Parts: sequence; C-alpha cells; structure tokens
Amino acid sequence: MRNASMSLRLLCALPLAAMLAFPLHAASAPQEWESVLEEARGQTVYWHAWAGDTRVNDYIAWVKSRVRAEHDIELVHVKIDDTGSAVSRVLAERSAGNHDDGSVDLIWINGENFAAMKENALLYGPFAEQLPNFALTHPEHNPEVVNDFTLPTEGYESPWGKAQLTFYYDAAELDEAPPRGMAQLLAWAEANPGRFAYPRIPDFLGSTFLKQALVALADDSDALYEPVAQSDFETVTAPLWHYLDALHPHLWRSGRQFPANGPELRSLMADGELALAFTFNPAEPAAAVADFELPESTRSYVLDGGTLGNVHFVAIPYNSPRRAGAMVVANFLLSPEAQARKQDLAVWGDPTVLDVARLDGESRALFEQQSDNPALLAPEALAETLPEPHPSWMTALQDAWQARYVGR
Repeated sequence: MRNASMSLRLLCALPLAAMLAFPLHAASAPQEWESVLEEARGQTVYWHAWAGDTRVNDYIAWVKSRVRAEHDIELVHVKIDDTGSAVSRVLAERSAGNHDDGSVDLIWINGENFAAMKENALLYGPFAEQLPNFALTHPEHNPEVVNDFTLPTEGYESPWGKAQLTFYYDAAELDEAPPRGMAQLLAWAEANPGRFAYPRIPDFLGSTFLKQALVALADDSDALYEPVAQSDFETVTAPLWHYLDALHPHLWRSGRQFPANGPELRSLMADGELALAFTFNPAEPAAAVADFELPESTRSYVLDGGTLGNVHFVAIPYNSPRRAGAMVVANFLLSPEAQARKQDLAVWGDPTVLDVARLDGESRALFEQQSDNPALLAPEALAETLPEPHPSWMTALQDAWQARYVGR
C-alpha cells in the first residue's frame, strides 16, 4: 500500500547470485488444508499492515479476535506507515542469511512493492489457490483479483479489498457542480484558492493522484502500461509537471505544504479548510458522515471517463517460519463473514473482493446494506475503473516529484 522507493533501490543493488539463490516457487507448500489448519494452531502471526486510519486498525483488531477464537492463532498487527519498511526488513534478513526465521509473516501489499518482492524472490508461494475461500472471488470472471498493477499475481498474493479513486465535496460549500476532469479541477482551484489539496509524495494516495492526472494528460498514455524504462520519461510526463506547476499556487497553503495522507485530508475537510478532496476508498466519505466526522452535505463522485482502481492483497515472505498461520489468516480475510464486516459502513466500508452475486443465499445476505447515506455512491457509479499503470511508474513519478518540488 505504501511507498518503497528505497526498498526498490536496495533490491536492484543485490548481486545477481543473491537474487538467484532462492527459487520463486516454494518447494514445501502444505497440500492439504486440514494439515495447514493443524500446523497453524498455536502460532503467532506478525502482520505488517498500514496503520494510518482508526477504522483499519479497529477492523484488524476484530480479525485478531476472530482468528484467536476460531483457529488458536495469535495475530500481531505490526503497525507501519509504509509497506516499504516491511519490504526492507525482509531484504535485510536475506542479506544477513536469515532464510528460515523471518520476522514478517504477512504483508498488506500491492503495486510496486509486490513487483519488487516477486522479481527478487522474496515471496512464498504460490499459495492463494490453496485457500478454500479464494474460490469465492471467482477469478475467471474477475481478473482483477489475480492481477496487480498489470502484473499477474501467479498465486503469490491473496486479494482482500478493492479501491478506486473517489472525489468528495461539501455541497453546502459549492455553488456550482464539482470539477469532473483534470482541466476543470485546475479551473476550479484557481476560482477557489486554498480549498483543494493532495497528500505529500511519496504518500500512496498522493502518488495515485499523480498517476490519475498523468493518465488524463499524457499524449501517449499507452506508455504507462509498459515498464518506465521503455519510454521517454521526460516527454511522457511533461504535461503532468506543466499542470502541477499551474495547480500548486492555488492549493491549500499555496502548495508550500501538503497534507501527510488521506486521513489528514479528510480532517481538513471536516474542519472546513478544504471544500474538495479525494480518497481511494469509495465508501470512506459515507462512513465518515455516519461517524459524524464529515457533514451530511458531503457528496461523492468519480471523474468523467473513470478513475484509477485496484485490488489490495496480502502476501507471505519467503522466510516466514509461520506460513501456515499466515495462510489461515489470509483465508479468513476472504470469508464472507470477514468481507461483509469490512464492507460495512459502520466498520470500515472497504469494498469486497468476493463475487457476491455467486455466493449462496445465506452468505449473500451478509452483504445487504440498507443505507440512505447521501455520501454513498451507487455501485454503478464505479463501473468505469481505469487500470493502474505499470508499477515502475510509481517510483519514477515519486522521485521526479521530490526532485522538482521538495524544498521550494
């Protein structure tokens, strides 16, 4: 979920012999689920997961209680600011020769972090198809659950949630319709100085805003779906920097300071400092309204032509000594019980990866939500989901943004 630029550089610096020392496919994957359950009992699983939102932390605490009661697994939420720190830890352990007793058992991961770990043999697997609940995603009908930023997961990740860039605004503060495209956003910011912002790079949400803008502005957006090294980076990204140069003077605090992350962006909306913001969780504005964090006049929408969306996953490092426990936790995260609770606006509001229409009646009923929350988007509003660019673009954009704007 979070930036891993330093991790990627460290991985690229590894000697080729070190990269080839461990096969990508694990040779000792448990074959029978009952044996996995038996092996998992009594294990303590260390899950390195982003901890930047109270709802997320509370949900993981609930998962902890459920896997303890049901499977005798002690789940420890290792709270991190960015996924790169977990990637760096696994890398450091391998560099130190620790191939059997790693400290990371499960990582909330996707995008460039997954690409780096997979390319450099830092993942255990394939394991996803061994999880009984994985079949409930029906990947043959939902290819997004087996692809991560254009890369096939090949069983090295298990999906557990969805995301799509969603804008929200305070209708009581806007006299006109909100901007529906990047050009309109610039014009709106010029007319409403200080009322919009995006998180400071390398925050994941801020980086997603850069990618959304680049997809809309680039003359050759096809180049974004190939490795960045195969393109003329300066030429492809020139429209983005021109756009940001024009936008920044009209942002919150004149673009001299940026919010740290999505929760801070939401807090600025709650305080009335901003009138327009965005999130990567389509249900977040509605959940915040339900929790009285945002006013009832909050409304959500997506840009014309669609917005970037992806699936987030969990993965198991190659040197985890508690793989069975990690697999059981990953399987529980895919259960209808866990997925329905996660999607509940009163809990988190994170969309499910299960194919609800293909669940049995009892399981399907868990997902029925009666909500008249005016900030909640109808499912059909999210139909136009733009694919994420190749993961290499994320790091390249972050580095270029830092070089261009930090210190100004």
